[in-house]
Amino acid sequence: MTGHDGIEGIDGIDGIEDVLALVGREPVVARAPGGDSPNSPNSPHSPPSSGADRRGAPADVPHERRERHRAASWTAARALAARAGRSAKPGPTPGRVPLDQALGRALAEPLAALTDLPSFDTSAMDGWAVSGPGPWSVRSVAPAGTDSAAAGILAGHGRSAALADGTAVRIATGARIPPDTTAVIRSEHARVDATGHLHAERRAVTQGQDIRPRGQECRSGDRLLPAGAPVTPAVLGLAAAAGYDELLTVPPPRVEVLVLGDELLAAGIPHDGLIRDALGPMMAPWLRALGAEVIATRRLGDDAEALYGAITASEADLILTTGGTAAGPVDHVHPVLARVGAELLVDGVAVRPGHPMLLAALPSGRYLVGLPGNPLAAVSGLLTLAEPLLRTLAGRAPRTPYHAPLRDAVPGHPYDTRLVPFVHHDEGLVPLRFHGPAMLRGIAAADGLAVVAPGGARSGDELEVLDLPWTASVDGGCFT
Repeated sequence: MTGHDGIEGIDGIDGIEDVLALVGREPVVARAPGGDSPNSPNSPHSPPSSGADRRGAPADVPHERRERHRAASWTAARALAARAGRSAKPGPTPGRVPLDQALGRALAEPLAALTDLPSFDTSAMDGWAVSGPGPWSVRSVAPAGTDSAAAGILAGHGRSAALADGTAVRIATGARIPPDTTAVIRSEHARVDATGHLHAERRAVTQGQDIRPRGQECRSGDRLLPAGAPVTPAVLGLAAAAGYDELLTVPPPRVEVLVLGDELLAAGIPHDGLIRDALGPMMAPWLRALGAEVIATRRLGDDAEALYGAITASEADLILTTGGTAAGPVDHVHPVLARVGAELLVDGVAVRPGHPMLLAALPSGRYLVGLPGNPLAAVSGLLTLAEPLLRTLAGRAPRTPYHAPLRDAVPGHPYDTRLVPFVHHDEGLVPLRFHGPAMLRGIAAADGLAVVAPGGARSGDELEVLDLPWTASVDGGCFT
């Protein structure tokens, strides 16, 4: 069963070379179809040929079998993508930003409490602070800045005088507890008689009831969250409560999306052999949900020179292309990568849909992920290669894999992993129809993708789950 998303899940891997060894091949310089590379059997730098192609598959085996041989396994490809982000040049530089600018980033250092929480004993309820056994004589208190003694002790005011044994005073939720207080009695659990004495009703009074003691949530210096944790709205609230005005975070990785294909329409109804561009509108919001900053989405058509210019001029940490990764007459990604001197780290993944995806290291130290042009295949490539790479570039902790039982059997590919859209159900994962590589109807209704090992899965099998970022229950939602 496929399992690990980050490199931490695979023992004994220390660098890109180790991951490439896991994939089962050496890194290669990208080349145009039919051209030579330093690892090609026709290159003067290659070892003598022994009847095998450059990735070790026998040269006389059928093309489909050679493609399967050269493709990285789904698990190994994701591990390599996660590891590659650690070698990015220039790497992301952490910086301190105000709380209102930190949402969606990752913590660059552990979040430690700057104070006890709460920083003093506080009342957990509106009611009465009492001292000793009852009944209690009600004492009037006029907080500073108020004219009403009936208000009692309010939140936001300083220390009060100690409570004498046998006395009670009104207190508000969040107010500081007076010294020598035994307990707080909720308003609905107490009554005051005609003589001005307070009586507890419904239950006995216990020492410390409805009092939040100092340091109940944490003590000053306690580690609240680890480095790499995503900054969610709740994290912002916790940081503020713990005394922070700014957070040291990793800036989001910058991504540029290049949409390839002359057949794509930007608007209107498909006609005359033209189809609507489904990936252009989808990729940028999806990437933002993964925690990236999308600096541009550009439609280039099938223009090799435009693609070369866009890649060499880009200042993005990651370039994401859609389409053009196969070996057709207008598939320009491989030839252009060869022209710029890129190193192919992943050139095909044994996964359906999406097997012609790729990951390349550019000479600038940045990266390019090439997605197939079919929409669901592109989603597969996005979650297989781009998501773990972006997670590392953003300084986030590796995704923790989790599994769930399958309600209905799913047929498998004989050799490749399948990613199948599903919805959660009380009885387990329910696979959805409309899961062809060109279809979005299934993923649009899905909670995530189920990872189906080669050969398929039976009802009741536990499958790894890839939550979609807007439905994720594990990562807190964004670049979770």
